[in-house]
Amino acid sequence: MDFDFTALSRWPDVEAENLYAADAADRLLLDEAATDLTAASPGSVVVIGDGYGALTLGAAAMHGVRGIRTHQDPLSGERALAANAERFGLSDAHVALGLDEPLLSGARVVLLRLPRSLDALDEIAEAIARWARPDVRVFAGGMVKHMTTAMNDVLRRHFGRVDVTHARQKARVLIAVDPVRPDASAWPRTRVDAETGLTIVAHGAAFAGPAVDIGTRFLLAHLDDARPGAARAIDLGCGTGVLAVELARRRGIPVLATDQSAAAVASARATAAANGVAELVEVVRDDALGGEPDASADLIVLNPPFHIGATVHPGIARKLFADAGRALAPGGELRAVWNSHLRYRPALERLVGPTREIARNPTFTVTASVRT
Repeated sequence: MDFDFTALSRWPDVEAENLYAADAADRLLLDEAATDLTAASPGSVVVIGDGYGALTLGAAAMHGVRGIRTHQDPLSGERALAANAERFGLSDAHVALGLDEPLLSGARVVLLRLPRSLDALDEIAEAIARWARPDVRVFAGGMVKHMTTAMNDVLRRHFGRVDVTHARQKARVLIAVDPVRPDASAWPRTRVDAETGLTIVAHGAAFAGPAVDIGTRFLLAHLDDARPGAARAIDLGCGTGVLAVELARRRGIPVLATDQSAAAVASARATAAANGVAELVEVVRDDALGGEPDASADLIVLNPPFHIGATVHPGIARKLFADAGRALAPGGELRAVWNSHLRYRPALERLVGPTREIARNPTFTVTASVRT
């Protein structure tokens, strides 16, 4: 059966002319795995890192696969897959799960969109090798411009054999078999930051890993005077939870930490617990601040991403700014750090409120925007 990849939508993720819901790597993965997918028994196929449903719904529509178990780190992708499945009449074809044993137990075929992060790939490969069947076949694909030979090396740590397919339309697939069962998990990883004394816990897909990225470190130095007297704070796009934990430690106030990444949420919870502030830091997986009422926050802190997947795009930052503006109460403050060359100040003025520069270094700018 044919499948119309062009009919897939990215919604509720950012949509733009140069952002697509499917690409040549999705099509190549499905073609390379076609024989295995057609022969797969219900419940034996797992899809990991499916952007917006191309792999999951393509397998269901083209090969009749049912009982597909899926894992997508970003919540926007998970919701887009569910919305696309409903539009295609395939809502019963898959179930979304975390990156753990229920996802992979008994898996015979795994379709994997290669993540950009080698650490994320390592955690995924380790999980497959631990919980999938001994005869599992992993089809891991991506666009050639985003692939490196280091990805082959990561897979070879967890599988006895890794083959490389011919490229097609600038996409390529790696096929891994013979999983090597790990004696113990290497994930999550933990490190103590010498400057702050924070114990940081990170899963593979969490931004910056078990370290304080340089933008967050710059914001930490200009955080103490943010919205004095705030009774509650929000760490928007919390990553491993560094800002949330530091706010809780310095001010002793409750902090809501939100991120759409499943790996970030798990990391932030572990980081809060490791630093003794789990009772003050609530961590939720949310698309921006979708679960936060209007005009409910006194202080929001933010270090926004400037990539959507592999594409540099301001859409995600603007989405976060707009949601922060909606959630801030009058007089509430958004304290943000951003790459200076991106010139976000006009967007902050428009979407949040009057904005002043707090600090600038050769790379980053810290601003305070007040909701009027």
